[in-house]
Amino acid sequence: MNYLCANHQPIMRGLFYMLCGVLFLQACTPNNVKKDNSLKKYFDENKVDGCFALMDNAGGKFTVYNLPRYRDSSYLPASTFKIVNALIGLQTGKISSDSMIIKWDGVTRRVDDWNKDLTMYDAFRVSSLPYFQEVARRIGKDTMQQWLDSLQYGAKKKDDRFVIRSAVDSFWLDNTLKVTPDQELGLVKRLYFDQLPFFKSYQETVKRAMLFQNNSLYRMGYKTGWGFNEQGDNIGWITGWVEENNHPYFFVLNLQSSDKNIDLYNIRMKMLNDILKQLGFFQGKM
Repeated sequence: MNYLCANHQPIMRGLFYMLCGVLFLQACTPNNVKKDNSLKKYFDENKVDGCFALMDNAGGKFTVYNLPRYRDSSYLPASTFKIVNALIGLQTGKISSDSMIIKWDGVTRRVDDWNKDLTMYDAFRVSSLPYFQEVARRIGKDTMQQWLDSLQYGAKKKDDRFVIRSAVDSFWLDNTLKVTPDQELGLVKRLYFDQLPFFKSYQETVKRAMLFQNNSLYRMGYKTGWGFNEQGDNIGWITGWVEENNHPYFFVLNLQSSDKNIDLYNIRMKMLNDILKQLGFFQGKM
C-alpha cells in the first residue's frame, strides 16, 4: 500500500496507523448509559421513529433515547460519509486542500448550490453529492477499501469488515454500507480529538468544514445525511459535537419515516435544537 499526500510523497504515518492497529468505533457500554424517555415527545410530535444519544466527554456518560436502535441497528450513512470521504481524499492527495475546486459538469441537479464549481470546503458545507462522488472515483475502490478496513467503518463487530460490493461513488447511498448510530458518534468523537488514522492537519480541515455555529456561548459542528432504506423509508442523520466552556459533548440523531412528503431537511435540525435545549445547551452554562 502506498498512500500519497498532496506533494506525492509516501505517507508513512498513515501506513503505520494501519499496520499497528485498527479503529473500532463503538463507544457505548451498559454501565455508562442514562436512558431518557422524555425525549420521545420530539419524535412523536414530528411523526418519526429514531434515536438520539449525547456523550459527555468529561466522564464518558451517555444520555440515550431508544438504546436498542442506537446500539444495535444500522443504516446507510448517506451524506455523513462525506466525513470519511473527505479525510481519505485529503490523506491520499486526491483532495489537495479544502480550496481545491472540482468544476461543475454542467448537469443541473435538484440542489441549486451543487450547480457550480465548488471548493472542497464549500462542497462539504452544501453537502454536494457530485463533488464527493468524483472524489471517491479518484480515490478508487481498492484504496477506499483499505482505509475503510483501517477504520472498521461499517463493520458489524470488531473482527468483521465491510466490503465494497457496488460502485465506489455510491456504496454509501445504496444500503450496502450500513453503520450504527453508536459508530457515527464514535467516529466524530475521535475526529474531534484528532485520533483517526489521518494527519492532524487533515482532521482539522474537516472539523473546520463541519463548524456551522460559533459564538460566545457555544460552538457546534456537525454533518447531516438523508437517504432511503430498502423499503423506501427516509433515513436522516445529524452527527457532531457541541462545545460549551471548552467542554465537548458528542451527539447523534437518527430518524426514520415512511412519509414520502416529510420535510426531513428541516425536521432533523429542529429536533436536534429542541433536544439540546431541553438538555441545557445554548446558554453557555454546560
